[in-house]
Amino acid sequence: MRHSSRLDRRQAVKAAAIGATLAIAAAAWPALAQTPKGPAEVPVDELMKVGDLADLALGPDNAKVTIVEYASMTCGHCRHFHEATFPDLKKKYVDTGKVRFIFREFPLDDRARAASMLARCAGSPEKSLALIAALFDTQETWAFVKENPTPKLFEISKQAGFTQETFNKCLTDQKLLDQLNAIQDKAEETFGVRSTPTFFINGKRLMEAPTIEEFDKVLEPLLAQG
Repeated sequence: MRHSSRLDRRQAVKAAAIGATLAIAAAAWPALAQTPKGPAEVPVDELMKVGDLADLALGPDNAKVTIVEYASMTCGHCRHFHEATFPDLKKKYVDTGKVRFIFREFPLDDRARAASMLARCAGSPEKSLALIAALFDTQETWAFVKENPTPKLFEISKQAGFTQETFNKCLTDQKLLDQLNAIQDKAEETFGVRSTPTFFINGKRLMEAPTIEEFDKVLEPLLAQG
């Protein structure tokens, strides 16, 4: 189990050390969800404010319900949600225009930061979310291996159109790293996010990574409201 640390983040992922930075995390263990702490509800207006980086979102802006997920690319429970629950959630609620889904980064370690940077460099929100899905699908091949994961991350990124040049440029983008850190800092300081995945549904925190049935119990009453 791992907790985020702003001090660690500030010292991590320097622009000229792609391979070295990732190699430092070579012995990383799976980042698992922890018991969430923080307020049960946060102001929706504040939660919906967008910083320098646009939200990675699916679904209409005017949907009655908005789900915000804070996730780490090296979180095993996040991977399980995106593989086991998200496809049904998307089909039933997002694709039908009932729900807007927003994915926000809360990287728990250097490898998660690198993966999040690559996803942001993919281009459109749709391409970014597609690369996020691919990285979750292949998580065990790069997130938890002892060797330097950079070659495997490049192999996965090539399928999204990256060249060696664009891959290197992305992972050395200090501005992008700072922007991702800002998303995480706000989540931690303003919304009390301490673990991944953390979900907010119309500002109300979900205390664990829910199944589609558990989502149904929360979403259906909200959608039925006039």
